[in-house]
Amino acid sequence: MPKVLIPTKLDKFAADLLTQRGYETILDGTTAMEELIKQHSDAEALIVRSEKVGPEVIDAMPNLKLVVRAGAGYNTIDIKYARKRGVDVMNTPGANSNAVAEEVVAMILAAYRHVLPADASTRAGDWEKSKFMGHELTGKTVGILGLGHIGNLVVKRLSGFDVKVLGYDPMLSPALAEKIGVELCSVEKIFSEADCITLHIPENDETRGMISRRFFEMMKPGAILVNCARAGIINEEDLRAVKATKKIVYCNDVYPKDAAGPKSVADVADIMLPHLGANTYEANFNAAKRAAEQTISYFEQGVTNCVVNKALPDGLDAGYQKLAYALTALTHAYLGDTNNPTRIETSFYGKLADYAKWLIPPVVAAIAKDFAVEQGPKEAEQYLCDSGVELINRMVDNSKNYGESMTIDLFVGTGDAIVKAGARGTIAENTVMISRLDNFDKLYFDPAGHHLFVEYADEPGVIGRIAGILGEKNINIIDIRAPQNLKIGRSLSVITTNVEVPEMLVAKIKEAVNATKAFSFTFLG
Repeated sequence: MPKVLIPTKLDKFAADLLTQRGYETILDGTTAMEELIKQHSDAEALIVRSEKVGPEVIDAMPNLKLVVRAGAGYNTIDIKYARKRGVDVMNTPGANSNAVAEEVVAMILAAYRHVLPADASTRAGDWEKSKFMGHELTGKTVGILGLGHIGNLVVKRLSGFDVKVLGYDPMLSPALAEKIGVELCSVEKIFSEADCITLHIPENDETRGMISRRFFEMMKPGAILVNCARAGIINEEDLRAVKATKKIVYCNDVYPKDAAGPKSVADVADIMLPHLGANTYEANFNAAKRAAEQTISYFEQGVTNCVVNKALPDGLDAGYQKLAYALTALTHAYLGDTNNPTRIETSFYGKLADYAKWLIPPVVAAIAKDFAVEQGPKEAEQYLCDSGVELINRMVDNSKNYGESMTIDLFVGTGDAIVKAGARGTIAENTVMISRLDNFDKLYFDPAGHHLFVEYADEPGVIGRIAGILGEKNINIIDIRAPQNLKIGRSLSVITTNVEVPEMLVAKIKEAVNATKAFSFTFLG
């Protein structure tokens, strides 16, 4: 039977269950991980919590086949390098969710009732009752960014407080949001109207530093901000600059590194805990049980449902996954990022029809920041199901001679208010190429880089006005595409720029040319 190394303080249930099944299991949460790997480099499976698993760890274990993260987030594991070395990486989604949700509520209550300073004051012999006048959570407005496992449970745990819940999640359907008691809205509305805001989004290239000065300045005076997600999504310098004037109450449980030592956020955090979110006996047991069960199912039955870095099937060019991602992301931006899809329809032409299920993960990842392209088809379909989004893969007519191309359509709204937009594209000369966006054909546009999209009534001189405004801000134009649709009397300018066009400048351009749509779009490929 395989050898399993668990170099972390994980509930012993995992080791006991694995040992009972005949696995040679080493559970050691005190010895340094590097030393344990040297001693047990022949292990075929590695179960970790927040430990970093990079190339040096993977290379030091030549027999390694599986890494299991006993928890949801796997940003500490180099999943791409693991895939390159033929190592599957799993997580155990949902195992820690309730623990984190309860911690969020605990931090909000502690902040509102001054629990920590009042405790210290009373222990010191003081009686400062008037100093610690607090607030009640009941009747407040709570904003939640990210309504996955944890965000959904926060809604449930808050239900007894009769709060109004505002939520932002680009994948949650309006019908499902209404069912769980959440008003879907923009991030801007949450930061401007909520009394308490809690973050439950991942840290990645799109979200790093996302919570920045413009959002802090929108907050109500004295509003509470809770971060039990990831440290990098907060711009600490911006929080530091605004905190005093807005009297923001900041509760934090996440750091760049889980280790002893000074913390950069100490001067702006009103409550700071040592990453206790999943640190309950129940969560530790749940994660341990799930990790052991998944390891057993993997080796004995070949079950890979929770693998987050699945390889592409033979015969599918990875470029087509990039294409699916780009088409979906662009269509979502065209409809408006705050408009959650209720239905997704896909058409895969030529040989791509054989790989349809493998092209769904990038479609989901383009809209949902907490879903990775590397996750598998079953996980993508389940994610859509859990979000209340219908998925339809249409039959195609290959007599149209579209070759290996695809069309992705998104639908938002319900009933008579449904709005649809879509995009078509292919791979040409090893380059992602978008040929159509909504009603505009013959676009032939490479989405790599920074772009400005402006849709307007077809008339002379518009492109010149846009170029002039960009030039005033020293933004260089690299390429311009301007397809027309004479049937509807509209034009679409797609302007590739050397830098991302700021939101304020996009708004200025939209007003200057009386555009119906104007947005920036960046695709890093």
